[in-house]
Amino acid sequence: MAFQVAYHTDIGIKKKTNQDGLLLKTAKTPQGEVGLFVICDGMGGLSHGELASATVIRGMSDWFDHDLPELLESAMMEKEIPVMLEKRVRELNAKILEYGEASSIKLGTTITALFILYSQYFIIQIGDSRAYSIDDQLLKLTEDQTLVERELQRGNITAEQARIDPRRNVLLQCVGATKDINVVITSGEVKQGTMFMLCTDGFYHEINDSEMLTNLNPLNFTEEAKMKDKIVELVELAKERQETDNISVLLTKVI
Repeated sequence: MAFQVAYHTDIGIKKKTNQDGLLLKTAKTPQGEVGLFVICDGMGGLSHGELASATVIRGMSDWFDHDLPELLESAMMEKEIPVMLEKRVRELNAKILEYGEASSIKLGTTITALFILYSQYFIIQIGDSRAYSIDDQLLKLTEDQTLVERELQRGNITAEQARIDPRRNVLLQCVGATKDINVVITSGEVKQGTMFMLCTDGFYHEINDSEMLTNLNPLNFTEEAKMKDKIVELVELAKERQETDNISVLLTKVI
């Protein structure tokens, strides 16, 4: 398997800085291609959110370059890789938290990381950025770690109420805010032709599921340029609908 990828990030119509971060890393091995795709939505005053997201992006990139090659030699790599990814996220959480405490500032970031290992994928999730798979249907692969999502799961509000709830940006956890974090790891099978999408909340707040499925059908994308054009078009639509946050989208089609 190989990957066809495209991404776009936009500061949006209101923010002075873009605190989102993205990472796309692929490598060829004798067994096929592997890939790490990460999206982060930083938070904190001034440039602090940008620092938090950039710290996670750099840390995950270093893991791919320096730790992964040895793991790929292991006979137990399917079990070891998600464990080591979680370990790296916990290390980055401690690093950002220590910096924040030393500087007397509050900062943090979401992370949604997709690692594709041949015919299997792993997703590492903290916060409310999302991962989807898209083929003949759109499937959300992550659960938002937000106050509103918790209220929705408990049946206290409806899906329509959740969509416009003013508390929808209140996170239950993020990287760098507290010592104890619950790193959610999920996995599944990778099928040729499937496309994965990672996005920050600035995208999915204004672009609904049916619009995502209609516009991002992987059958329509035989080249990366068309993928890029379509996500730029959708990001511009989110801005027209007055989304005030930074907006980022990353697409990975398995070919």
